[in-house]
Amino acid sequence: MKRFSRRAVLAVLAVPLVPACTSEPDGPPPPDPLAALAEQARKDAAAATALAQSNTDLATAAGTVAKARTAHATALQAEVDRARPPKVTTSAPPTTSSAPPAPATKATMIEALKAAEKQTGELVATVPRYRAGLLGSVAASCASLREVVA
Repeated sequence: MKRFSRRAVLAVLAVPLVPACTSEPDGPPPPDPLAALAEQARKDAAAATALAQSNTDLATAAGTVAKARTAHATALQAEVDRARPPKVTTSAPPTTSSAPPAPATKATMIEALKAAEKQTGELVATVPRYRAGLLGSVAASCASLREVVA
């Protein structure tokens, strides 16, 4: 009869426990919903700026929209970066050669503001209170901006 050492017995008993002690690495977190809102605000600001440059009748209103939507984008991006600090890289960020935005019309600017107001309003109930305040401010601002443009 062969005798087993205590080490051998413990090693055999420990093998089934190894997978139970290790966990699967968590996947990447889902995208921050505020990041998409910040990107849309940047696009809205660029379209409003193009409209202000191409339409003298709407230059003041479009300039106001561009300034406000730029402020929205900055505030939303700051919150995204606070919650998930961007990774520092040593290489230069890739450049995109996207075409400049087509100038908006009065109707498309109003629709964009209405869509932004709706999106931010829908997110208010799904985020923590400190983010809900930011989103509520953006939604209220978009509603006010629609009145400025109209």
